Amino acid sequence: MLEVACFNVASAIVAAENHADRIELCEDQAAGGTTPSLDWLIQVKARVSIPVFVMIRPRGGDFVYTEAEFARMQEELQAFKQSADGFVFGILDSESKVDKSRTAELVRFVHPKPCTFHRAFDQTSDHYAALEDVITTGCKAILSSGGQPTALEGINVLGELVKKAGDRIVIIPGGSVRAANSARILQSTGAKVLHSSCCPSSTSSAITAELPDVAEVRGMVQSLQ
Repeated sequence: MLEVACFNVASAIVAAENHADRIELCEDQAAGGTTPSLDWLIQVKARVSIPVFVMIRPRGGDFVYTEAEFARMQEELQAFKQSADGFVFGILDSESKVDKSRTAELVRFVHPKPCTFHRAFDQTSDHYAALEDVITTGCKAILSSGGQPTALEGINVLGELVKKAGDRIVIIPGGSVRAANSARILQSTGAKVLHSSCCPSSTSSAITAELPDVAEVRGMVQSLQ
């Protein structure tokens, strides 16, 4: 399965048209993704038939949230609850551990919609303890680069996470995953799902760079077959 991170409506349409399996819809690519508008989700759902997961992240920066920010996340979930196919979020405590109680509260709130714990996971101090913590929250998947800037750099940790997770939770490698390295990541980690924005090269025009590279999407789909 290929999940494509899309930062606007047009990107989601391109990803779906080129056989991506799922969309992660978010805003503000420079910040690593934040909560998109409900209008975006409505537009995307009207144009694509594949599942659309929505990121719930009130701001860029760290993943330790105030009471007001947590309340905002709940409000955002309420707004998206009916239309989204699933959700992507992550909350840490002040010790860089998974905030199990808050995360579990959000998971229960949107049940039975599946939830992915995003790359806040990579900021935890102990990834293997964090794996067990996330499992207890009821999340169905973890998006991770193995605690490194890229999935290739974290490939060994990702492989261990996949083994330890077994069939209890899905580990999704993400972080500079491209068509050129996707087969290696899949083979080395045993993962079955990949996450990528499939962005064009840095030499592309600003307009083109806002959309997924068709060759990247198709190349990654092929590597997953």
